[in-house]
Amino acid sequence: MEPDPNPARRPFDGDGAVAPSTWKAPLFDGFEGDGFAPAGGLYYRDNVEQSAGTVEFQRDVTYGSAGALKLSVRPIWNGKHHRSERAEIWEHTALRVPYNQAVWYGFSVRFADPIPQDDHRHLIAQWKREIGPGAKGDYSPFLALRLVRGRLFATVETTFPSSRRNPSVSTGTSGRTPVWLRPEKRQMRALVATDPHWEQHDARLFKAYSDRITVIDRGNGLPAPQSGWIDFAVLTRPGPDGTGHIELFANDHWVVTVRGHIGHDEPGLGSRQYFKFGPYRSATQGEWTLYYDNFRRSVRSEDVLGPTGLAALRADAAARLHASN
Repeated sequence: MEPDPNPARRPFDGDGAVAPSTWKAPLFDGFEGDGFAPAGGLYYRDNVEQSAGTVEFQRDVTYGSAGALKLSVRPIWNGKHHRSERAEIWEHTALRVPYNQAVWYGFSVRFADPIPQDDHRHLIAQWKREIGPGAKGDYSPFLALRLVRGRLFATVETTFPSSRRNPSVSTGTSGRTPVWLRPEKRQMRALVATDPHWEQHDARLFKAYSDRITVIDRGNGLPAPQSGWIDFAVLTRPGPDGTGHIELFANDHWVVTVRGHIGHDEPGLGSRQYFKFGPYRSATQGEWTLYYDNFRRSVRSEDVLGPTGLAALRADAAARLHASN
């Protein structure tokens, strides 16, 4: 049986509209039972690539709760090129957030040993736009947390500028964000955060620079995968027209603010964003395991961030307000 080459490409509900009271309602799942909590709105998607994965509600490795998810992928393609292996948890379709709205996500993750050292695609979480059946192309996540050679990093995707003379892309580094140009997919991937072990070789694909995406360094890098539990808090608001906004926190420390052209706005794409987490890799050998705990989603930062992160966010907002007066 051949896999769906793009599992996200499937019909979505009508025009994607949902009642505001549905998508604005807070979601939480501490994975303390023997299945997904109704209050979390999560499920394990059933497709061929996901058949590589296993889901275990276990109580031996947790982070501040009575239980946690153990998600693993095993090889099913014998390393075959252009195949993927996944064990991803999805939000229920009816609970997806409108694409132009801001929402906070939080989750805790722990890497089991061995941590993959492969120099190819590994993702632990991704945020995407719905892809309708009429869309042309394969659209990457507008935000993703990734792993390469055992290093953790974050990327933001946007549309590749149509004009070769567009001044928003150059080889100069001054005031610009490193990007990987992918004109064959009409996309451009920005490198927005890395962990302490990141090396120059790890960024070899990000050879160009762009001002279409602006990254504000908040003084904290991403934690290393081997450091233990990492608690992420993320604000997402895509804006392909240049109004996009992302905030990324790890272990209650502010990592980066990202603004600008975030996401895609091509014909056939849906009206909502969605989140999924779990190990996702190009087909390879060996088993890869991650633990997840404390999933939450809310339009309120107070429901997702810890006290240190909230204090930093509020202090920044107050400083910007003072500067504007």
